[in-house]
Amino acid sequence: ERYKSLASKHLEPINQGSEQNKLFVLMKTNQSNHQIAEVARHRVFVDDKPAVITFETDISEASAFASFNTAVNSGQKLRLEKTVAICSDKEHFVDDALASAFAAVKSAPDFAQIVSENIAQWRNLWDSVDIKIEGDRWSQKLIRLHWYHLLSSVSPFNQQLDASITARGLHGEAYRGHIFWDELYILPLYDLHLPEVAKSMLLYRYRRLDEARKYAAMHDYKGAMFPWQSGSDGREETQVVHLNPLTGEWGDDHSSLQRHVSLAIAYNVWDYFWITNDISFLKKFGAQLIFEICRFWASKAQFNDSTGRYHINKVMGPDEFHEHAINSKEGGLTDNAYTNIMVAWLFGKAKEIANLLNDLSMLSGNFSASEIEQWQEIASKLNLVINEEGIIAQYDGYFDLLELDWEKYRQKYGNIYRMDRILKAEGKSPDSYKVAKQADTLMTFYNLNKNEVDQLLSNMAYELPKDYLNKNLEYYLQRTSHGSTLSRVVHARLAAMTANQQLSWTLYSDALASDFNDIQGGTTGEGIHAGVMAGTILIALNTFAGVNYRGEILSINPNLPKAWKKMTFGLTFKGIRYQIELSADLIRIRANKSTSLNVGNNTIALHAEQWQEVVY
Repeated sequence: ERYKSLASKHLEPINQGSEQNKLFVLMKTNQSNHQIAEVARHRVFVDDKPAVITFETDISEASAFASFNTAVNSGQKLRLEKTVAICSDKEHFVDDALASAFAAVKSAPDFAQIVSENIAQWRNLWDSVDIKIEGDRWSQKLIRLHWYHLLSSVSPFNQQLDASITARGLHGEAYRGHIFWDELYILPLYDLHLPEVAKSMLLYRYRRLDEARKYAAMHDYKGAMFPWQSGSDGREETQVVHLNPLTGEWGDDHSSLQRHVSLAIAYNVWDYFWITNDISFLKKFGAQLIFEICRFWASKAQFNDSTGRYHINKVMGPDEFHEHAINSKEGGLTDNAYTNIMVAWLFGKAKEIANLLNDLSMLSGNFSASEIEQWQEIASKLNLVINEEGIIAQYDGYFDLLELDWEKYRQKYGNIYRMDRILKAEGKSPDSYKVAKQADTLMTFYNLNKNEVDQLLSNMAYELPKDYLNKNLEYYLQRTSHGSTLSRVVHARLAAMTANQQLSWTLYSDALASDFNDIQGGTTGEGIHAGVMAGTILIALNTFAGVNYRGEILSINPNLPKAWKKMTFGLTFKGIRYQIELSADLIRIRANKSTSLNVGNNTIALHAEQWQEVVY
């Protein structure tokens, strides 16, 4: 509703017409000037025999219609087959959109064959990704629903396109089809099931590396700074004003300062390599992406002589409710914990990659061993603010914010997911309060194993109590409104990590049904939430099935929900395809190659194509 007053004319007509039994319309996009052609072929059958007909056409600007007459006797069957091809010259393999669309419908088989081939392809695809759950039909239905919507958005059938998956899939107008950091929640799932598709999405980012370099230079940084919202050419598409539907007023929007999108891209590059062992991709594309992103963060980190540490300012964290410091109109915050810890992680991975490559000259940009060592120096001295209880401040200045009377707001408004809009409607600012839209500091533990975070904090010379994760989870959960459905995905995983199974299941159930029930009150109508859909499937695998792919070999430590009597799934890790069946106390595993994996604290040997049973 709030978009209806905005301009929505995206296409301009070029040509339209008819040719024998075909209609066509040719348009172009009014900014990027890409041509889009639609050609429709019509065939008419009477009692399954081709009927000879003559079309009468009605052609006007941007439209083409046809009508026909044919004699049909009582008891005879009339069938119209309409086959449509849509082509764009945006893709590298299309020179002429209209000619390509004509060629496609000309060579297309009849309807029955198209359907038959489509069914066979989808059956193969479904067999490779399906997760079977016994004992909980609701979870089974929703996990399959999520896979379906993800595969409708990006699959082997469209991996040749120069695109990634948008935050709302291909299901609505929300976010204008832009690509955000939601890939962070999505690509690991594709790495494990459809790695070639995952690679195609990463190549979308690689092809826009030059634009990211320009964006960084525009802000006086080095390396590559990727946009928060990316479109067809990779420039920053994020809005600079935002409409609050509660007040009808427009306000400044600083969300482009969520520079952690670059961290998400680097994270996805490393995950893809780690899961697939695709060293060729790393050498040709991935390492270049990671090193350019490292160079950006190194140029953004500033050393302070008085603190003896590096500081990163002018950023926003995943939270999104906090856009600037109190009493400051300038957008951005200083030392966002998630950003700084993930930068330290990234610099460490860059050193690992340099050792793997053993030759930095294969990369453009004159990267050197001394520059990589400088990154390690920065990683060890990045600043975090941590209080005596071991709570890691979301950013420098967070502990100075006001506490919110959550119960008062729940009673007054009921739905408080978008506390930012509620506070602004009351003439207040979310920047003044300890209130978060979604996981921020805690996102670190969603991305990485806790022992890896422990090591990063130790390298940064911070000492925290043993139960600091539990304390941070409890602290931030009390101050989070879950204004993003992604928030429940992250917190569900962390609750399970801290052995709070009931909380984990409650949050997971809400996330799993969030689009089905449209829990945000209308947002699903603007498009499904692809990140949540992928995240809930991944939680089923990495949290409830307990699949951990962070080590050299696969590990499984199941923790099935009470209602899940049995869980069956497959995945591919480092070129080995696994079939896994889990029940309350038994694991059955088969691999297509001889290998080993960890179940709990035990290492189990697997022989190629032989089922192995393990009691746990």
